[in-house]
Amino acid sequence: MTHTYKPIDLSRLKTYSLSERKSKVSASNFASAWKKGSSFKDFIGSLPDILAGNHIKRVISSIATASRKDKTVMLAMGAHVIKVGLNPVIIDLMERGIITAVAMNGAGIIHDFEIAMTGRTSEDVSVSIGSGAFGMARETCDFLSNAMKCADEKSQGLGESVGLSILGKKLPFMDKSILAAGARLGIPVTVHIAIGTDIIHMHPGFDPKAAGGASHRDFKIFASVIATLEEGVYMNVGSAVILPEVFLKAITLVRNLGNKVDNFTTVNMDFIQQYRPMVNVVNRPTARGGAGINLVGHHEIMLPLVAAGVIEQIE
Repeated sequence: MTHTYKPIDLSRLKTYSLSERKSKVSASNFASAWKKGSSFKDFIGSLPDILAGNHIKRVISSIATASRKDKTVMLAMGAHVIKVGLNPVIIDLMERGIITAVAMNGAGIIHDFEIAMTGRTSEDVSVSIGSGAFGMARETCDFLSNAMKCADEKSQGLGESVGLSILGKKLPFMDKSILAAGARLGIPVTVHIAIGTDIIHMHPGFDPKAAGGASHRDFKIFASVIATLEEGVYMNVGSAVILPEVFLKAITLVRNLGNKVDNFTTVNMDFIQQYRPMVNVVNRPTARGGAGINLVGHHEIMLPLVAAGVIEQIE
């Protein structure tokens, strides 16, 4: 059976001039070709003002501006940031006074401590889990459990207690420790644990009461930092669940208490897009003002790029 449709008549189609149309891409936004011998600042400037090229420039500019104005620049980080070798980059930004506060999850203190003690971390889980040996390193649990008990006795935050313990024991690689740098520089490094997620929670020496109390004190310190975020920058790097949730609770807490935290920049950086960082870091907190920016890429490339760009812009 033959259908009854005829080709549509295009003769009456309405058109307009290309010169009158609004376009999202312009040649003025294009990248510049690289010139041999140019500076890193030239490289950042040569990136296209389109999508991520524009976004990374905005991130760098926001951090540099906040730093010049002595505003809060907080880095919230997953433990993977440590495992890809970025402690020296973060510590340098802390020492320069660019990063003014750090937050990490419970795995962060494990990898940071192991680096400080032995210069090595990141167990091969696939090799050790079959025999039940995964997570059974004695020194890691003993040291961190003692630091938690000390935090309980002295009413300290967990991050401060671990950092001071690393300094006090003069661990061989303490210059590579973010926690030790925080304790040395007087920069808050807060730790936000979830019971059952970290290897030390399996050991008999772990005191959940001491750990929970210390982590809750860190949450209140974290909230105090967030209360100063106006005109500042909050970066979430590599935390998909814990720290985005902590940030969302802290931002509503400080607003509930009457703090003006409306105009600031949030940045999420990870190698894939995740739901909670997008809504809890990029979108919801900045709905009343400011800007939320999402950058997709590997930490070991993206964070050094941002750090170098900020240093070049400030100095």
